[in-house]
Amino acid sequence: MVIDGAKALRKAVQMVLGQNGLVQRCRIHKERNVLDQLPEEKRAQAKWRLRGAWSQKNPATAEKELHKTWPRAAASLREGLEETLTLQKLALGSTLGRSLSNTNLMEGCFARAAHRTRRVTRGVGARMILRWTASALLAAEKNFRRLNGCEQLQHLEKILHEQGATSTLQAA
Repeated sequence: MVIDGAKALRKAVQMVLGQNGLVQRCRIHKERNVLDQLPEEKRAQAKWRLRGAWSQKNPATAEKELHKTWPRAAASLREGLEETLTLQKLALGSTLGRSLSNTNLMEGCFARAAHRTRRVTRGVGARMILRWTASALLAAEKNFRRLNGCEQLQHLEKILHEQGATSTLQAA
């Protein structure tokens, strides 16, 4: 599962999938949270350090590099750090790994649905809200593109199966 830093989402994943559910924290959200803890003049350097560490193939090397950052940002960085390195631990290809390292896929879909339903304001019940949402998501689906690195999904499923992780992937 790819999630942002919401504790409720993490708890839901654990409730539904148990210990077998692997979580990749959104690196974009984590980067923003860490950079917000730093003075403006330190942000550019911290940004390239974070991205450089996340590009390491070895999760231990990446973690060691990330711990070298500034003390004020260290607490934000430590919280959920392990989950930002999930893709490295899976030794996933860089193309698919880049696509699954953040929540942009879901956020883009929901932004399109929100745009389509932006004028629906009142006078609708729960059933109508569900119908509008379903209609908006079906309309958004027409603009979906192929996932970058989709040819690596079967390899990901094999890795997840070997590790005993819960897999809900379908053959592409």
